[in-house]
Amino acid sequence: MDLRGRTVLVTGSTGGIGKETARGLAGLGARVLLVGRDAGRAAAAAAEIARSAGNAEVEALTADLLLQRDVRDLARRVRERTDRLHALVNNFGVLDPCLPPTEEGLEATFAANVLTPFTLTNLLLPLLREGRGRVVNVTGGIPGGAIDPDNLQGEKIRVGWTFSQYNHAKTALMAMSHEMAGRLAGTGVTVNVVYPGHGNTPGNQGLPMSSFPRAYRPVVPLLRVLGPFVLSDLAKPARAAVRLASDAGFEGVTDVYIGPGGRRTPWPESVRDPRARAAVWSLCERLGDHTAG
Repeated sequence: MDLRGRTVLVTGSTGGIGKETARGLAGLGARVLLVGRDAGRAAAAAAEIARSAGNAEVEALTADLLLQRDVRDLARRVRERTDRLHALVNNFGVLDPCLPPTEEGLEATFAANVLTPFTLTNLLLPLLREGRGRVVNVTGGIPGGAIDPDNLQGEKIRVGWTFSQYNHAKTALMAMSHEMAGRLAGTGVTVNVVYPGHGNTPGNQGLPMSSFPRAYRPVVPLLRVLGPFVLSDLAKPARAAVRLASDAGFEGVTDVYIGPGGRRTPWPESVRDPRARAAVWSLCERLGDHTAG
C-alpha cells in the first residue's frame, strides 16, 4: 500500500523490531514520527531510516515513555506537528526485572506495556479519528495466560521475578486492546494486536539469566549463541505490524489478534473475559488520573 501523504507514529523505534517497523512504513512512503528516550539515538535512527528507505520524512521525537507526564507531552508535540494520524504503532515496552517503580510511583512493567499505550492512544484519538487511523499494539513474551485483577502491578511478586510479570502485562495489554476496539467501534479508528515473534533484539540480549523461568535456563546459553544467526533479521518479526498498519486488506478491520506466524488467531480466553477487561481498563483509568496532576 502506498502511504505517501500519511502520517504514522511508532514508539520504541530507535532499535530492534520497532526500528524495523518504522523502516518498513517509511519504505512505503509514510511520514514517520519515530520515538525514543535518548535524543542522539533517536536522531541517528531517523537519519539512518531516511537514507535506507529513500524517504526524507522521518522525524525523531524524544520521550521517556515510562513516565505518564512524558506520554502527555509527546501527545502534545504530535498534535503540534499534524492534524491527523493514520497509524499508531505502540511498540514501546519494557522487560527488565531490575527496574524500580517509576518516579510517579507505578510498577514499571505494567506502566510501560499497558498504561503507556492506553494513555497515548486516548490522547491521540482526535487525530486518529481524522485519519481513520489504525492502532497496532505489539504484545510479546508468552501472552495469553490467566489475568489476575489483584496482581496487575505485580503485587504478589516479591522475589524471584522472572518473565511472569512481563507475560501478565502483555496479556493485560491484549485485554485492554480488545476492550478499546469495542469501545471505538463505529468511530473509524481500528485497534488490533500483533505478536511479532522473537528477535535478537538489544533488550533480549541484555536479559540476566535470573529473568528466565527455571525450566528455560539450561537452553538460554545455546539460544544466545544461535540468536545472532537465526534471529538476526529483525525486519521479519516487524512485518506483521507493518502489514496491520498499512495493508489495504486491513482497512476497517478491528478487534483482531495476529498471533505467531502472522496468522489471525482467536483471542485467548482470559482476554475475552469481560471481568478481566474491566479490571485492566479501570486500573488504567485510575493510574492515568493519578499521574495527571
